[in-house]
Amino acid sequence: MSVNLTRRVATAALTTILSLGSLALTAPTAPAAPATTAQAPSTTTAEAAPRVTRAQVIARAKTWLTANNGRPVPYSQTKYWKDGYRQDCSGYVSMTLGLRKPGPNTVSLKKDGFTRRIAMKDLAPGDLVIKADSDSADFRHVVIFDGWANGAHTAYKSYEQAGGVGTRWKQHSYGVNGRDGYHAYRPVNITA
Repeated sequence: MSVNLTRRVATAALTTILSLGSLALTAPTAPAAPATTAQAPSTTTAEAAPRVTRAQVIARAKTWLTANNGRPVPYSQTKYWKDGYRQDCSGYVSMTLGLRKPGPNTVSLKKDGFTRRIAMKDLAPGDLVIKADSDSADFRHVVIFDGWANGAHTAYKSYEQAGGVGTRWKQHSYGVNGRDGYHAYRPVNITA
């Protein structure tokens, strides 16, 4: 094929493409939606969180105990489980509360409207015990309260996603003495 013929074919093809693009740009568009001053709720705050019951939170917490082919979901601050949630403590809690994936971090769970602080004595299943004030993510943590382990309220049963072990159900005393940086919080999307 001669150089001139190649140029003519290329020019014709380019002209056709540009013409079609021009038609697409000048084609009529659908009418614009009316302007509105109301904003959709933020999906990064508790306003977007679905309502859940305490029983649902605990039932969801139990799923990660065996979700890894009968074994606990392994812990990771950088990986995501098959359901789209981070495999760390706050990702796990976010999953149980039905929050948007991959879930807020521990600091956001405390400070961004997902929870409100309560007294330790008022904890009920599905509430959280959070330590979020450390400068290092390695020293922040959140567990899901499952009930008091004794009548003196010196220890409680909880679900957590912990480094080195993954998901587990364990007895803890975090926050009981009031001096270890852990405090009780109630998720605002819990209904009963």
